[in-house]
Amino acid sequence: MADRIKHLPPYLFAAIDKMKQEAIRQGKDIINLGVGDPDLPTPAPIIHRLQKAAEDPRNHQYPSYEGMLPFRKAVSNWYKRRFNVTLDPESEVLTLIGSKEGIGHFPLAFINPGDVALMTSPGYPVYHAGTLFAGGKSYFIPLKAERGFLPDLASIPTEVAKAAKILFINSPNNPTAATADRGFFSAVVEFAKRYNIIVAHDAAYSEMFYDGKRPPSFLEVEGAKEVGVEFHSLSKTYNMTGWRIGFVVGNREVLAGLGKIKSNLDSGVFQAVQEAGIAALEMEDSVVETIRKIYQERRDTLIPGLQKLGFKVTPPPASFYVWIPTPAGIASADFTALLLSKTAIVTTPGKGFGDAGEGYIRMTLTVGTERLEEALDRMEKSGIRG
Repeated sequence: MADRIKHLPPYLFAAIDKMKQEAIRQGKDIINLGVGDPDLPTPAPIIHRLQKAAEDPRNHQYPSYEGMLPFRKAVSNWYKRRFNVTLDPESEVLTLIGSKEGIGHFPLAFINPGDVALMTSPGYPVYHAGTLFAGGKSYFIPLKAERGFLPDLASIPTEVAKAAKILFINSPNNPTAATADRGFFSAVVEFAKRYNIIVAHDAAYSEMFYDGKRPPSFLEVEGAKEVGVEFHSLSKTYNMTGWRIGFVVGNREVLAGLGKIKSNLDSGVFQAVQEAGIAALEMEDSVVETIRKIYQERRDTLIPGLQKLGFKVTPPPASFYVWIPTPAGIASADFTALLLSKTAIVTTPGKGFGDAGEGYIRMTLTVGTERLEEALDRMEKSGIRG
């Protein structure tokens, strides 16, 4: 094994899936609140567009590396409609095989061995993994409850900031569900300009919001396009996790760097899937609003139930994740194991998202309200309390 493999931590969700499969083999009725994989079906118009496009022989050959121009135009139109952000589809939009792929490849374009990438703890594990693959060093900015789980840029030592090449940020945040405002993004732009850092904003959950409070795009803020890019995915918004299509938008020079990596490592997204992506991006927002209402109903079922059991948890403003403090004195991995053994509920230990995630577990809203009620009932009957 290469050293980069030896030093790579086990991928969190693969480990959780292994635990789940073992419990299933034992005959347990699993309630899976571990991985954020929507249980709702992909909207029918998207499926129908794929079916038609798959029958077209022109889509059976290699796609373009940067993605079909019609798809990139659909992305730019969606950004204009959703965020009032203007993008050049030819140079400021790049198609991805899901945002995970783009994020994982991103450090290869900009990190030399020994360079620093800034990222949050807790945070999506791929930021760190991609940095390790590029030979870089990860500097973790702890997310704390007293700051609303937003990173404190002022806490980063000057020498670390000067050595940094990339700053990964994520709003709405996975796993905490914290949502940044324009003021925070403006501070990020100022920080990036001061230290000549590329900002990589992961906005995969921007459309999963509640109570009508839409999170802003990083690119809405003045100067953002000068310093960074924004990753997006169709996976969560349109229940397309298995379809593997996403995009990244913003600074054209940064996109050109990532594009050079991708042209050497992959051959693009199947054009029929890109056609389906166009159908998704052109859908009326009422379709996504229906999905949001389902998740909000689930949120409003789970949160009061957890509070009744003594857990100090607040309703997430966005995403479909609930960030829950563990009972006093119980480590996150131990509490995850306890829930699995006593209630057959799969959750995610906060420590798996980074050291600063210790003391929390993450639950998802990707099961129906009846199963959430069943989970709460199992916890109560098992004597599990916050």
